[in-house]
Amino acid sequence: MSDPRPVLVVTSLHDPTADVVIRELHDRGVPVVRLDSGDFPASLSVEAHITEHGLHGRLHTPSRTADLANVRALYYRRPTQFAFPSLDEQDAKFAITQARYGLGGVLARLPGCLYVNHPHRIGDAEFKPAGLVTAADAGFLVPPTLITSSPDAARQFITAHSSVIYKPLHNPPYRVDGVSSVVKVAEVSAADIDDDVAGTAHLFQERVPKATDVRVTVIGSEIFCVRIDSDLLDWRTDYSRLTYTPVEAPPGIRAALHRYMNRFRLVFGAFDFAVDHEGRWWFLECNPSGQWYWLEPETGLPMCAALADLLERKT
Repeated sequence: MSDPRPVLVVTSLHDPTADVVIRELHDRGVPVVRLDSGDFPASLSVEAHITEHGLHGRLHTPSRTADLANVRALYYRRPTQFAFPSLDEQDAKFAITQARYGLGGVLARLPGCLYVNHPHRIGDAEFKPAGLVTAADAGFLVPPTLITSSPDAARQFITAHSSVIYKPLHNPPYRVDGVSSVVKVAEVSAADIDDDVAGTAHLFQERVPKATDVRVTVIGSEIFCVRIDSDLLDWRTDYSRLTYTPVEAPPGIRAALHRYMNRFRLVFGAFDFAVDHEGRWWFLECNPSGQWYWLEPETGLPMCAALADLLERKT
């Protein structure tokens, strides 16, 4: 007899990766309830009861209803933010806070649910300083890194290393002349540093003299490694110039990956490594909600099946 418990997929309406996973689950006969928390309360509603027996109740979308006590797994992707455009600024802030701690609190404590990943664990793992420290503790090689708001400290760090790059600590939505953009990774010199550095926190990191990049996607106990060859400092700036080759992770890397995942209590992670000319893998970052599906058609690696197995709770 098939398991009637649904998988909740929490993401925005336009999410091609979620579409692929949902299609795979449908083909397996696994019930799916898709929702965007940003639709609350306009077209998404919740009634959650908390008693001595725990949490129970229902979540309603325009086309589906989920029993909160019987959710098999929750796949947390990229939902939109809560918004209350009909309210004034003060009331909207209040309503957003209530929605976050109300609906968000319910979704974060579903009984017996497997989270891929839990939204609180995603939040923890998105802090780059925490990720770098955890990576070093897990056994990865980590490039020397400075996080500072001091122009003098930045200049001293750059002078002390042969080549240094600047990275944003996080990339929020950013618009230049009305066009969506991101702050790019770039090489910097001491002469580039001025007093504006004092305006906020910045991340400077010694540049790894890399031979290639590797993207590692960890899905439960499965590890998928893809070598990415290009002539780019940051391969994400131009996908048309990339070539892909499946590779195996060295034994030490595999063990460190699992240690890192366990420290943050993640079951999914998209890791980026720079591999130097001696073959050493240098940890750059782990995105707990990173993109992965574009690699499957390029390599044939069965990542979608592995993720569906996880959400179906076969693994």
